[in-house]
Amino acid sequence: MQPTQFVVIHFAGPLWDHTLSAFEQVGLQRHVEHYRTLYRDGKIVMGGPFLDEAGGGMMIATPGVSCAELNAFAAADPTVGSGLLTFTVRPWLVGMKAGPAP
Repeated sequence: MQPTQFVVIHFAGPLWDHTLSAFEQVGLQRHVEHYRTLYRDGKIVMGGPFLDEAGGGMMIATPGVSCAELNAFAAADPTVGSGLLTFTVRPWLVGMKAGPAP
């Protein structure tokens, strides 16, 4: 079995303004800046918002980043503290990777 990676999934929190798009939410830039540090440290492979009406978004951690580390980082997100976003961390088994088909 391949190693497990962890994914942070974000959801609208109690202070989310459902009359505005994700890009118009007050304070969302603080969330982007928070995760940009994790990306710069090489601990996130990719991430971003979902573009459908359900909203939210996700970040895929680099292999080797622990569930505990990712949970602590997500909990320290200023938009989680403010109530703009909530999150969950879930284990994810990579079934396929980009590259030539076998």
